[in-house]
Amino acid sequence: MPGTKDKKNHKESACQSENAREVFQYPFKEDFIAAVNEYQVLIIEGETGSGKTTQIPQYLKEAGFCDDGKKVGCTQPRRVAAMSVAARVAEELGVKLGNEVGYSIRFEDCTSERTIIKYMTDGMLLREFLGEPDLSSYSVMIIDEAHERTLHTDVLFGLIKDIARFRPDLKLLISSATLDAEKFSEFFDEAPIFRIPGRRFPVDIYYTKAPEADYIDACVVTILQIHVTQPLGDVLVFLTGQEEIEACQELLEERVRRLGSKIKELNIRPIYANLPSEMQAKIFEPTPPGARKVVLATNIAETSLTIDNIIYVIDPGFCKENSYNPRTGMESLIVTPISKASANQRAGRAGRVAAGKCFRLYTAWAYKNELEDCQRPEIQRVNLGNVVLLLKSLGINDLIHFDFLDPPPHETLVLALEQLYALGALNHKGELTKLGRRMAEFPVDPMMAKMLLASEKYQCSDEMLSIAAMLSVNNSVFYRPKDKIIHADKARKDFFVKGGDHLTLLNVYKNWMDTGYSDQWCFENYIQHRSMKRARDVREQLEGLMQRVEIEIVSNPLETVNIRKAVTAGYFYHTAKLGENGQYRTVKHQQQVMIHPNSALFEDIPRWVIYHELVFTTKEYMRQTIEIESSWLLEVAPHYYKSKDLEDSRTKKMPKTIGKSKDELSRVH
Repeated sequence: MPGTKDKKNHKESACQSENAREVFQYPFKEDFIAAVNEYQVLIIEGETGSGKTTQIPQYLKEAGFCDDGKKVGCTQPRRVAAMSVAARVAEELGVKLGNEVGYSIRFEDCTSERTIIKYMTDGMLLREFLGEPDLSSYSVMIIDEAHERTLHTDVLFGLIKDIARFRPDLKLLISSATLDAEKFSEFFDEAPIFRIPGRRFPVDIYYTKAPEADYIDACVVTILQIHVTQPLGDVLVFLTGQEEIEACQELLEERVRRLGSKIKELNIRPIYANLPSEMQAKIFEPTPPGARKVVLATNIAETSLTIDNIIYVIDPGFCKENSYNPRTGMESLIVTPISKASANQRAGRAGRVAAGKCFRLYTAWAYKNELEDCQRPEIQRVNLGNVVLLLKSLGINDLIHFDFLDPPPHETLVLALEQLYALGALNHKGELTKLGRRMAEFPVDPMMAKMLLASEKYQCSDEMLSIAAMLSVNNSVFYRPKDKIIHADKARKDFFVKGGDHLTLLNVYKNWMDTGYSDQWCFENYIQHRSMKRARDVREQLEGLMQRVEIEIVSNPLETVNIRKAVTAGYFYHTAKLGENGQYRTVKHQQQVMIHPNSALFEDIPRWVIYHELVFTTKEYMRQTIEIESSWLLEVAPHYYKSKDLEDSRTKKMPKTIGKSKDELSRVH
């Protein structure tokens, strides 16, 4: 921005020890509001912790942007961030969360007619376009944490750039924490960049001499070393997900117990998406005097959340990344090395309140030579079925020429179109069908949407709602405490139902419902109560959507064949067949896969199965499988399967999608 640089450098040195709100004080705040008034699109570059996420919407409100009942919207890449930031702003403004300040995430809407500052996930804003294509209820839209380049954020860029052209009264703020500002500026027709000063204290960075064989153990050792040898100050540890966080927490608690009164109090606070919100809030509670807090976090703490009083950061150098292989149809959540940009972002979290230290559990050589500069945008490595369906329902048919910041691979786009065509969501010209329009109403994977809609024909919509809700939390229903593995496994087996895992999940849900949704029942059966509560919330939302597309809720719990046929109607792409060698292969790609050891079908070994997802851990596992008959494939997808293809899938290749070849498909679109 012209004219703010000198002022900013002065500000930076003047406010090193002040809180986030004070970074923004006059005349800086005035400059900012003046810039918003002058330009329609503004790129905001500010370090995490500069207060941009919590303060900017409040200043816009003060400046009159919420007059006339208009809203200020702010997107976040993650659910946890949308919820916690909204709670913080509501508290600062002294209002009840859900009134003037609210949030909207998938399957949970905490807003009201009075809401004027609305935080939401980027995916929820995409869905808002369906009901309000010009975003007419907003005066300002902030796309926050834009540098994270999530799939939904990237799609939003294209849509919002288009809207800005015919809604000159809508202000767009693209907010980013790192050096992508120039790229965003270029994309938004050379929009000006407004830089907000950070409050960085120096951070000393330490590397390991040799690579760590077990980085969770190395984390625990490092935490305890810091706790015993370093002055008080809280510790932030970056781990890849819930399982790692729980493993680290367990190990740490055990060693702290052994040390007993030899060490000072250590408060261990985990944070990840599935954690109930009251547990998540604990990371923001002040540390008691004389104690130390250790926050075990996913990379949500890299940019989306600022936790006060962090002096020490431990960075093992990994994150979980979604990766989709269009050739095999396999989506994997892979633990992968972080980028240099992420490593620097993580280290910076230690320098917010005082000089800090960052312990990298990898070598300096690895940082210099093995880490990429930036992570690949999500749009280039995930299945695009959901996004293509949404764009089609917004009337955007020419996807090849859609204005992407970084276009997705052509192959992935064509595959998404083929898949939607096979599901009946698109016709042979690539236009949305009536079924496709109904599918787009559901904020779920297109296959799950098709499964829910198929339940109307098979008269089992009530059961399918419970199954879909349980699948959406499927990996966190059962838990196995290390000291009670035998009991937990027996409890799980008691729920097994002939036919497979979808019916098992339905059985769990029905039993829980019959107890009046009891916590105690969950505890006795080694079931995670918070996951069940989330499943119930998801189910309520989906039921509302079923009514919106005029599907009657019908229950037929004993018709297990019909229930499995409805699943097949949505997931016929995910079929595997047992070969003569006793190995399963996917019918579509001839990929060798295995039934997951936790499955109800693990010991049954049926000839034909359908799986909910393929996960690549130590092997390629099918997760959540049901037994089907091959004839059902001809019944639900006669355009996709022919009887000769189902006789022996080892010698014959699958037919291509009927209608048009890939080249023709890409021409149509």
